[in-house]
Amino acid sequence: MSNDTTREPTRSRAATEEKSGSRRDRERPPAPEPLPHPVVDNHCHLDIADGDWLATEEAIASAAAVGVPRIVQIGCDLQGARWAVEAAARHDALVAGVALHPNEAPRLAGAGTLDEALDEIERLAQAHDKVRAVGETGLDHFRTGEEGRAAQVTSFRRHIDLAKRLDKTLVIHDRDAHEEVLAVLDDEGAPERWVMHCFSGDADFARRCLDRGAYLSFAGTVTFKNAQPLRDALAIAPLDRVLVETDAPYLTPVPYRGRPNASYLVPHTMRLMAEVRGDDLEELCVAVDANSEAAFGGSW
Repeated sequence: MSNDTTREPTRSRAATEEKSGSRRDRERPPAPEPLPHPVVDNHCHLDIADGDWLATEEAIASAAAVGVPRIVQIGCDLQGARWAVEAAARHDALVAGVALHPNEAPRLAGAGTLDEALDEIERLAQAHDKVRAVGETGLDHFRTGEEGRAAQVTSFRRHIDLAKRLDKTLVIHDRDAHEEVLAVLDDEGAPERWVMHCFSGDADFARRCLDRGAYLSFAGTVTFKNAQPLRDALAIAPLDRVLVETDAPYLTPVPYRGRPNASYLVPHTMRLMAEVRGDDLEELCVAVDANSEAAFGGSW
């Protein structure tokens, strides 16, 4: 989940409203002009919006109508991971990622159930061939204090090992923990395919991730007025390492920041990305689509 508005794992209407704004702000934005070539939303939380403001079937259809026909559904607690596997099995448009969010790890450790939960994530990662990713995992120093960080590191290491053993893509959440994330990755050894979800660093950090083989995924945050470091990172990223995501229902791009997000709003982010990079929009879309397949183990 997001590096800007990360929730404690929950599916309540109240939590979504807290992160997305008031009831008034929940008015659905209009559909943007379709993209000239399809792209993949490589990080979405359909389960949080389903039955609340946008049902899964409608979310998938509205995204496909504007050029976003495929979505990576990310589960970041046990309930969400189970949902992701089931949804990917039901819907051709979806593949799944399963993991324990870094802010979930200290809670489970405190309850004495972290190892048990990690064992279930491993079972879920092998439950269906459409489970392509282990994630989102990583480190979050914004919402978790010193007392919970050892549990985060333990969980992160287990997820890295799982991704490597099962040949899954590793999806990393990094909030205020750049150096620590790279230190753990360097110590464990990164898997063949790994994604920095909702990339939140500057150009220098981007180069360091890229040197280690990362894909950089940009969310609606790159459109925010105060996000020039993100745009600098996007500008220096090689064309074959750039991905796009929503982190829906969070991180809605400008001009609809503050309302709940959905995959059909990806065109707003893609158009800004093309402008920042000086790329032809269609050529960038073609590259992002191919990069998504490469990052997540092929077509679906």
